[in-house]
Amino acid sequence: MLRWIALVLLLLLIGLQFELWSNHGGMSEVTSLRMAVKKQSDENDKLVQRNQALAADVDDLKHGEQAVEARARAELGLIKPGETFYQVVEKPANGASAAAPAAASTSGGN
Repeated sequence: MLRWIALVLLLLLIGLQFELWSNHGGMSEVTSLRMAVKKQSDENDKLVQRNQALAADVDDLKHGEQAVEARARAELGLIKPGETFYQVVEKPANGASAAAPAAASTSGGN
């Protein structure tokens, strides 16, 4: 009688272990969910850092003249009264300069 009880308990243990490791909601799903949570947590950390940087930028723009001036110079090309603006233009690459005169001579000759 004791052997039958032990056998039934052993079969029950094997069945439960099979359910735990193989079926829906088992250990493989727990592992994949943990990986998904880790990935989302990393993405959230990046977004928090970005939001903090944007909040600092907004605060600078609201309260500091230097930030507004720097942004106006960089994005809008504005200069202060009395300043002189110099623009440095680099020479075009050799291939582009050779093609331009050839196109000009063919269109100008007709």
